Amino acid sequence: MFRGSQVALVTPMANGAVDFDALKRLVEWHVAEGTHGLVPVGTTGESPTLTHEEHEAVIRCVVETTGGRIPVMAGAGSNNTIEALRFVEFAKEVGADAALVVTPYYNKPTQRGLIAHFSALNEVGIPIYIYNIPPRSVIDMTPETMGELAKLDNIVGVKDATADLSRVPRTRLTCGTEFIQLSGEDPTAVGFNAQGGHGCISVTANVAPKLCAEMQSATLSGDYATALEYQDRLMPLHTAIFAEPGLAGAKYGLSVLGHCSDEVRLPLTDVTDETKGMIEAGMRHAGLIN
Repeated sequence: MFRGSQVALVTPMANGAVDFDALKRLVEWHVAEGTHGLVPVGTTGESPTLTHEEHEAVIRCVVETTGGRIPVMAGAGSNNTIEALRFVEFAKEVGADAALVVTPYYNKPTQRGLIAHFSALNEVGIPIYIYNIPPRSVIDMTPETMGELAKLDNIVGVKDATADLSRVPRTRLTCGTEFIQLSGEDPTAVGFNAQGGHGCISVTANVAPKLCAEMQSATLSGDYATALEYQDRLMPLHTAIFAEPGLAGAKYGLSVLGHCSDEVRLPLTDVTDETKGMIEAGMRHAGLIN
C-alpha cells in the first residue's frame, strides 16, 4: 500500500494553534497533485511540540479529510512504550492505514529492548513501519534486529533515514523482498529505490508534490533516466529546504505558494533570509514559481 511518494506532512500553525482549515486544504491539494500517501505528525509534523490531544486531532483530521482516497500512515512514536501504544491504538481506532513508530529516543534501549518495544506494538493489530533515524534517536536498529521484527505479522516496513544506501540490500537479506523499505532522505531517494527500495517519506514533497510523485513513479516503473531528470530539477530544493530544520524550510516553501503560514513552534524558528532566498531559488529551478 505504501509505495512511491509519501509526504511527511507539515502541521500548519496560526497564532500558536494548529490551523485545521489549512491542514484540510493541504490534504486536498496533495490528493489533487497525485501524492501517493500522507504521513501526518512525524517529526516534520512537529510531533515533539504537539500536545497528545493535538497529535490525535491532526491524525483524525487527515484521515477524515483523505476519506480513503490515498492511504494515511499516522505518526505514532514515543520513547515510552505505553505512550506509543496509546498513539498506535488511536491510529487504528480512527481508521489510519498504518502507524509510523520511531525507535525510542533518549533512553537508548538495547537491540533486545527494541524487539520488546515493537513486539508490544505489533499486538495492536495495525501495520507498523519502523522509523530508523539514528541522528535523532541516537540508537540504530540493525538489519538483523529488523529481520527478527519482520517475522511478526504487523511489522511490515521501515522508514530508513540512515542515508546509508547499503542498508537497502542488507535489509532485503534479513527481512525479505516483501518488506517495504521507504527512504527517509530526499537527496538519495532515487538511489534508494535503485537498491531495492519502494519509495520515500519525503519532506520536499510538501512543496513539490507532483514532481516528487512523478519521480517516484518513474523509479518504480524502472525508468531511471526519467527519474534522474526529475532529481536534477529537485536537488537544489532538497538542499535549500534542509539548510535549516527541514520542516521550517518546507513551511516557508508552502507559504510562498500560499498554502499555509511559515509559523513553527519553539525551539524551532522560521528560516533566515539567506535560507529563504535559497528555497525560492530552488523552487524556481524546479519550475514551481517564476
